[in-house]
Amino acid sequence: MHHSVLDLSPVPEGVDTATAIANSVDLAQKAESRGYARFWLAEHHNTPGIASAATSVLIGHIADATRSIRVGAGGVMLPNHAPLAIAEQFGTLATIHPGRIDLGLGRAPGGDMAVVRALRRGMEQDRFPEDVVELMEYLGDPRPGAAVRAHPGEGTHVPIWILGSSLYGAQLAAHLGLPYAFASHFLPDALEQAVVLYRQRFQPSERLAKPCFMLAANVFAADTDAEGARLRTSMQQAFARLRTGQPGKLPPPAADIEAAIGPEMTRAVNNSLRISATGSKDSVRKQLAALIERYAPDEVILTGQIHDHTARLRSFQIAAEVLDGLKTACAA
Repeated sequence: MHHSVLDLSPVPEGVDTATAIANSVDLAQKAESRGYARFWLAEHHNTPGIASAATSVLIGHIADATRSIRVGAGGVMLPNHAPLAIAEQFGTLATIHPGRIDLGLGRAPGGDMAVVRALRRGMEQDRFPEDVVELMEYLGDPRPGAAVRAHPGEGTHVPIWILGSSLYGAQLAAHLGLPYAFASHFLPDALEQAVVLYRQRFQPSERLAKPCFMLAANVFAADTDAEGARLRTSMQQAFARLRTGQPGKLPPPAADIEAAIGPEMTRAVNNSLRISATGSKDSVRKQLAALIERYAPDEVILTGQIHDHTARLRSFQIAAEVLDGLKTACAA
């Protein structure tokens, strides 16, 4: 079972965007040295606390700064883009970095309706399945005589993943025979149903012979349980602000999360973030082991918005040690 990193290139309070991007590069390099398989970035717009809006640009920057780790999108929000444009972007990335680029595709806009209007896409009917198929054709074998071809792009066969948080994505991934990643790190309600549906309905394809399911989980690992819980309060606050229409930079940890966002909001946020592992190395091991046993993922992708960069690096280091240990124990 591979383990990977999902990064939103968070911009903490007191930090500028250039530093946030440099921190993402540093995290990718550390992740590569610690055995993570992939480093994915997510498309979000109009959010001061996230620096990965121009996802393909940042993917190229991080791929340039690393050597072997796969770098990709987790994901590109396809309704915002023409499939040809994404095929050309990721075809170019794959040409520069052969065998290292992934393309995860999401159906959400990555922002509100103001963002949709500003991007001048997504105002028509839902064409996500058709757009995915069109994109796959552009990245597939050369099609002599086709009216439109992706140059660069065709023949690169960039691996495509379907991302989702509902049964819609699970059904589409199963129908097309594609790997499937579930956004359980912040929208876990349909997780169990989606995993079962995807595995039951999967149709083998030229791209994939059997189902491949990726579980997304938050991790806030530290030397103690108390410190892990303290680090988690930054993401809890950020999530609460997003829910109340007040997105901003990633806040520093709170001494008392219920005092900071209120008991009711704390319960709601904790429910949304329940696919998480928080605390000391031993606690994180038990929590990740329980998630893996319950959902049997083919891959785990970890995320965690932590205000202090050094603490974030430490969290992913502990998580890598835990997952390496779990794999060793399983193999024995």
